[in-house]
Amino acid sequence: MGGTIEIFSYTREMRLLASSGLNQRLMSAGVNLNLGTDQLYDVVSAGLSRYHQWRLTSLEELPVQRVWREYILPGFKIDQDALNSIAEELMFYIETQYYHREMRPEVPFVLEAIHKMGLKIGLISNVTSRGQVPTNLDLYHIRHYFTPIVLSSEYGRRKPDPAIFHYAARLASVPTSECLYIGDRISRDIVGARKAGYRLAVQIRHDFEHGEEDVGATPDAVISQMTELLDILRAELNRSAGDTSVENNDPRLIRALLFDAGDILYFRPHRNRKFKAFLKELALSFEDNHAVERKSLMQQAYQGQINQDQYREAILRLYGVTQPEHIERGKRILEEEDNDIHFFEGVQETLVALKDKGYLLGVVTDTASPLHIKVNWFERGGFGEVWDAIISSKELGVRKPNPKMYCAALQQLGLTAEQAIFIGHKASELDGARAVGMKTIAFNYEKAARADFYIAKFSDLLDVPLINSAYQVSTR
Repeated sequence: MGGTIEIFSYTREMRLLASSGLNQRLMSAGVNLNLGTDQLYDVVSAGLSRYHQWRLTSLEELPVQRVWREYILPGFKIDQDALNSIAEELMFYIETQYYHREMRPEVPFVLEAIHKMGLKIGLISNVTSRGQVPTNLDLYHIRHYFTPIVLSSEYGRRKPDPAIFHYAARLASVPTSECLYIGDRISRDIVGARKAGYRLAVQIRHDFEHGEEDVGATPDAVISQMTELLDILRAELNRSAGDTSVENNDPRLIRALLFDAGDILYFRPHRNRKFKAFLKELALSFEDNHAVERKSLMQQAYQGQINQDQYREAILRLYGVTQPEHIERGKRILEEEDNDIHFFEGVQETLVALKDKGYLLGVVTDTASPLHIKVNWFERGGFGEVWDAIISSKELGVRKPNPKMYCAALQQLGLTAEQAIFIGHKASELDGARAVGMKTIAFNYEKAARADFYIAKFSDLLDVPLINSAYQVSTR
């Protein structure tokens, strides 16, 4: 949005003037800071700067109530409930009145031209309030072009985290490798799109001094006017239309491979080792049978009904950990164990080889971990950018073998079940994939697992007849 759909600027004078209106809104809500306009401006600017520096590294977007409480007005003895009640209104005021914003004049024409090409148009914006982007899109009379509209203030993660790019692609029902992203910042827009495996990443120039180093990737193109984007899109559409090979269009051939994540791409060789030692230190037993309770908690966490922090605390209390300091330490241990993953031999090389053959690749995972955590693991393994779709039970609210999990991946990839293979290890999940019409491959599998093919090594995927002889048109 900012710097791409619209350009923006500000001066100290306009912000000082706007701070007077900000003070009036605070006082009307019963929040009296006893600050003059200049003092309020300095307090707000310093707080926003602190928050911005923190989120540059965390890539987390906090609820506005926490931004005001923890970064802008910490230490002020004020009515927190009153502040919370107007936190969004205050942030919206800042984002609309602390900047002069105007739409690039060519944008409506370009959006209409893209729409007539038959392409979907979405938006991903780093923004602290929930209201500024939709309000300005309405003001410019262009909101109807955008589906989806993904805001960091709603999603909770910021560009360049590839998770927010994956999330937007899923909402648009488009493989990431069929997405083009255009933004003004290399360090946020281009880097994030690259990490998410987007087909193209285009930078548009915006004359604004952010005071940050803007490096990290090379754009596929750099443009000054949005109209220049149209030639790039036409060239890509012509290139796609020229690919009339039988392999690319035959609906009978396998086009995609969908993977479970845990115990397929990676494993945890030291699972529960630190947790058991921690419980023993507290004279508590890991051997107590809490299977039913753990399964219930896992179901809630995997379906997004409780967050991961709540899940870990509930597990600790289940085993008798009650002291606050012990709970905090126990949660850190459980987090360390979750992150202690090892990739199976050949995973990175095999995935890259499959991508080179032209296959669409997806992950269909039951997980309590937020998507950005799992994507970060993939990056560590050297294959973060290969995924065309990542389907998470935490985001969908259901678990495998529910057909919604598999169908969400197929919908995003634009394929039928007959065009995809699921690679898993659990008998129930392999059965679920087969029930929706997919072929299956079992790896690191349970004894009861039934599949069309079984492999002993991950790299054996490349020798499976369905894969070795099917869709092999290179897209690189």
